[in-house]
Amino acid sequence: MRKISLLTVALSTVVFAHHGVAALSIAGLEGPGAPLETTSTATLPEDKMLAYVKIEDASYAKYTSSIDDEVDRTTYLMYGFGYGITPYLSAYTFIPYYTKKREDNIGSSGWHDIKLMMALGFTYDDGFKLNKKNESLDDMQDWHFTTYFNISLPTGEGEVTFPGHSVDFDPFLQLSFGAPSFMAGFAATKWYGDAVTLSFDTSYNTFMQYQYSAVKVKFADEIRAGAAFTYKLYTDQKSKFRLDADIEANYLHIGRDKEEGLEQLATGGEILYTTIGMRLFYQTVSIGAGLKVPTWTNLNEDNMQQGAEGKEKYRAILTFSTLF
Repeated sequence: MRKISLLTVALSTVVFAHHGVAALSIAGLEGPGAPLETTSTATLPEDKMLAYVKIEDASYAKYTSSIDDEVDRTTYLMYGFGYGITPYLSAYTFIPYYTKKREDNIGSSGWHDIKLMMALGFTYDDGFKLNKKNESLDDMQDWHFTTYFNISLPTGEGEVTFPGHSVDFDPFLQLSFGAPSFMAGFAATKWYGDAVTLSFDTSYNTFMQYQYSAVKVKFADEIRAGAAFTYKLYTDQKSKFRLDADIEANYLHIGRDKEEGLEQLATGGEILYTTIGMRLFYQTVSIGAGLKVPTWTNLNEDNMQQGAEGKEKYRAILTFSTLF
């Protein structure tokens, strides 16, 4: 039975939604595909490192003709580094850079809170087993699972002010949560035959309360669930080239933000996003691109939530990664 490794190519993606939550997707030239927004289950090869960059640009619908405080766009840039500690345990560091801009040209731009993540991978084949160093193609068709844990550290600027403007302080425009946040998640992947991969994930993200100079804030907890269908369109083993298509449905439930212990109007609700994208693998490099749009929403005080998740016209996604 032929053994293969993920050393040929790998990729990793990071989700930027309500608060820049990180999710992982890793794949090889052979074997299961990797979705854009849904976390997959593959861990990094032992003693190998992954470097990547992801850009996500979100443009928001606006509801008045005048230039006011409506959010115009946000751009999230994420640098990431991963290391395969063992075949079943991987560690990651995410360094985000955010740009947030309102229609009245008030905005913020800078480094956000650093995020640290650990991912544990295992399979089911006559019982649960930790990932092996090498897997055959038959092994790859077993159910694969990952549990992961993420903590953000308050390394960004949390006291961005806007002197000379009507708004002196806005929690939305801050570059730090001010306190650690914590996320736990679970993912499952099933590879069928040579072309089809199904991926599923769910996660819970919670934020600690923090006293900014102007107001005490607790950002809302989040619950996520996703499903992805990835299809291998073309592979050339000789040149180590692969092209995949991807379609995903990602559900997000957001609670209400709190200020001074009071739940805030026009925050929270439910969103279902649809993402359509493609991935190109060439040797040890991968490029992914996609378009993510809200296809269903149930937002609290919907008509007051301009600039919130679910109010985007679109989110354009571009990723670049390499394994070494």
